[in-house]
Amino acid sequence: MKFLLKSSISALYHTKWKDCISRLSVSTWSPLATAFNTRPGRKLNFGAAISNTGLFNLPELRSHEGFYELQNRAIQDSERLIAESQDPKRSRKMVAIFDELSDTLCKVADLAEFIRIADPRPDYAQAAEDACVSISGIVEKLNTDRNLYSALRNTVDNSDKFSTTLVDNHVSRLFLFDFEQCGIHLPEAQRQRVVHLNDTILQLGQRFMSGAVTPRIVSKSVIPESIREYFTVEGEHIVVSGVFGDSPNPLAREAAYKVFFCPDQQQEIIISELLRLRYELARTCGFPTYGHRALKASTAETPSMVMEFLNTLGGELKKHTDDDFKTMAEMKRSDSSFNTSLCPWDTAYYTQVAKRDWLQVGSSEFSPYLSLGSCMEGLNTLVNKLYGISFVNDPVETGEVWAEDIYKLAVTHEEEGLLGHIYCDFYERKGKPNQDCHFTIRGGKELPDGSYQNPIVVLMLNFPTPRWSSPSLLTPGMLENLFHEMGHAMHSMLARTKYQHVTGTRCSTDFAEVPSVLMEYFAADPRVLASFARHFQTQEKMPDDMLTRLCASKHLFAASEMQLQVFYSVLDQVYHGAHPLERSLVDTLAELQNKYYGIPHVPNSAFHLRFSHLVGYGAKYYSYLLSRAVASWIWYQYFEQEPLNRHSGERYRRECLAHGGGKPSRELVAQFLGKEVTPSNLVYSLVNEIYKKRRTIEKLRNRKC
Repeated sequence: MKFLLKSSISALYHTKWKDCISRLSVSTWSPLATAFNTRPGRKLNFGAAISNTGLFNLPELRSHEGFYELQNRAIQDSERLIAESQDPKRSRKMVAIFDELSDTLCKVADLAEFIRIADPRPDYAQAAEDACVSISGIVEKLNTDRNLYSALRNTVDNSDKFSTTLVDNHVSRLFLFDFEQCGIHLPEAQRQRVVHLNDTILQLGQRFMSGAVTPRIVSKSVIPESIREYFTVEGEHIVVSGVFGDSPNPLAREAAYKVFFCPDQQQEIIISELLRLRYELARTCGFPTYGHRALKASTAETPSMVMEFLNTLGGELKKHTDDDFKTMAEMKRSDSSFNTSLCPWDTAYYTQVAKRDWLQVGSSEFSPYLSLGSCMEGLNTLVNKLYGISFVNDPVETGEVWAEDIYKLAVTHEEEGLLGHIYCDFYERKGKPNQDCHFTIRGGKELPDGSYQNPIVVLMLNFPTPRWSSPSLLTPGMLENLFHEMGHAMHSMLARTKYQHVTGTRCSTDFAEVPSVLMEYFAADPRVLASFARHFQTQEKMPDDMLTRLCASKHLFAASEMQLQVFYSVLDQVYHGAHPLERSLVDTLAELQNKYYGIPHVPNSAFHLRFSHLVGYGAKYYSYLLSRAVASWIWYQYFEQEPLNRHSGERYRRECLAHGGGKPSRELVAQFLGKEVTPSNLVYSLVNEIYKKRRTIEKLRNRKC
């Protein structure tokens, strides 16, 4: 009865808001905006064991038991393809066989991995997890199949019996590298060691990631009584689950920082062993360091280029960062009677103060102009102007989605027709991962009959759910995240690659973020924002002054924030260099922070034990900065003068997005931008942008004065 009552109330609120939208905007909101300003209706079938259609329209997944059918079919198809690869009479290229094998496994593994973490239904989540384990077992078996490896190795070394293209050869080498990361090319004893190392490193990484986010629990006596009100108190203990960057109390910020980042012997042992084993793994596989192994086939290509890029950038930033820290220190002196030196726990707080006092930027002021519907309309306008693409809100069938509030977008081109589908899982719900992500469910690829396997992706974000009185209203940060993740989705939709192994975001890590970061530039451009930022009630456009202040706020203290990223990136490189290190991990941390960041290391603090990116981005954390440099370069060369220019959009699609990972990223970027990808060129694009944005902020501050 309670469930029925709750559903009836939800339906009433849904109807009220829908009616409100109709009254206010029959002639002004587009169908897309109206759809996203209204929460989708229930599309789950809780009353029957079998749904009308299956997840992602797969008939097998009308029931959770369909995962077992999918994995069994993948096993059978894999065995057929393995046999074909070793058949002297095979009738197609070896790389085509390997890509079909990869596609066969990925279509089950990627789908299952997503459902495992996203589906709130225990039976589906468990069946998906079982499928993940099953497919992982198949992959491990393939990684030890020397006959399969030899068949590929022979075509790479001696060429295929069929004529191959540059793309064929590039993808073949990528498959070969994937094989050799498991040590299959090594003598049996070394291969077994590589298998053991990979397994141990995986387990250590999982343990370190868990420890990196574990709250610190300390006795109440550790925290002065005068500031305990800022903390979570549980009996005689205080729980610190993060740094208090937005707290106005400097003592609370300091205490939270020191407690959260205090040394942890168990975490230290785990990360030390993980880094040591990664180095051994790299050496066993023939690389000088783990960094060399991680950077193979990347845009940067070598650790030496990464370090040259980071050192050059750090040097060029120093003048700007000194100004940033001087300004923040002055703000702290005028704001506090406590210790006036600027500390690591102060920077986030004074950035927010500057946004408030200098630019009068607060989320509550801007959010009414950033309803989810208006933002989606803005994205639709942008991709339509740039690429001739439209988003169409497709109806969702019962049983097609994993939660009740999922949107489905058909991505259509004005001449090419349907390009793929984007499922939008945008609203908060209990148990949903608290992260913004892009998931590939099915990669795009050319099919043997000449047609194209269109991609399917999911965008997962955590926006507030619509209320009866308003749609979901986004903060400026949420808007930026939406555009960022849509950049990944567009990469997946527009990468019309021959092979799914290199479709869309399946490219080098330091290029994969370029399309998403570039979308942040569009989201921060007043001309683009002006095309869609409208008040959800009055349809009034966001005033020009508000547009200018909002866009400028994204660049406050940008130099010091970038310098922090340089420090993190250098730390990641050094940790993944030669071992043993000359100093302990914490002493190395302190030395590098004092050298590369303008605020000294805090004694008895161990940030590296919370730096979870050491696991997921091992030796590749620099990718954020390099991708931003390339995105900035593209923006100023192609879009800064006219952000909605169709010619520039088509060229960007044709020469960058269309290739996915099918072309070496360094070569791709150099050809598109007409210059070599050197550290000096990359640094120039970043520092020049900071200089321009600082001038804009100074003008706004002077105008206020």
